[in-house]
Amino acid sequence: MKKYKAFAKVNIFLKITGTRENYHEIVSRFMRVDDLYDELSFVPKERLDAKANEFKIVGEFSCKTEQNTIYKAYMALKEATSSDALEKLMQTYAVQVEKRIPAFAGLGGGSSDAATYLKMCNEVLHLDLSLNELAAIGVKVGADVPFFIYGYKSANVSGIGEVVEMFDEELLHFDIFTPKIEISTPKVYSIYRENFYAPIDGFMAQQLKERPSREVLQTMSAQEANDLFAPALQAYKELKEHYKQGYFFSGSGSSFFKVKEESSNG
Repeated sequence: MKKYKAFAKVNIFLKITGTRENYHEIVSRFMRVDDLYDELSFVPKERLDAKANEFKIVGEFSCKTEQNTIYKAYMALKEATSSDALEKLMQTYAVQVEKRIPAFAGLGGGSSDAATYLKMCNEVLHLDLSLNELAAIGVKVGADVPFFIYGYKSANVSGIGEVVEMFDEELLHFDIFTPKIEISTPKVYSIYRENFYAPIDGFMAQQLKERPSREVLQTMSAQEANDLFAPALQAYKELKEHYKQGYFFSGSGSSFFKVKEESSNG
């Protein structure tokens, strides 16, 4: 069966611009990581010990099926399309995931898997949903899902993740390392709101959106580039031991990244 790549991402910068109900509004540059991805495929259930009426995911996941973003994407797609064909597909096939993107890492693995699953179903079942329609379904699963739906190499992401604007620039290549620390994104945001809340204004947000990623990484520190770094350090003291000079923090962590030197020529 055909394999679909679900790429990781890093946040070049991530700044808070305000709040919307219980959510924080952001402006962030997402960049795709071309050499780090999960692979998803449909496999016939007859090859597995799986019941026809259960939604089956084959892969290394620590959560229950109902908590998995792929299952949530299935439920959101089912609700949006009322497709009998979708239900039949998942009675006959399981979703196999070759997991390479670490979990709880700020690299978007769960969101990328969900987005890739939605695109797989759209293609296989000929649902003819546009990328905008898929993104509207995806944002119900997770704030980062729309970025992966659109498939851009680099994009400015704002609102609560639903506004994705392509940013035309060279794709950078990264050294990434992920400490074995399970970070809770809600916890980091909660500490940010309690102790660090200082949203940037629209003028600064617009300036950041116009700056190339390489320039941002050359002129800002890890703490300046990512509003969640300081609250993450406060919540998870052990992060300090892993931080190396010159590295940046992706999302709410725990991954650190920097540009590989050899990419300076393209």
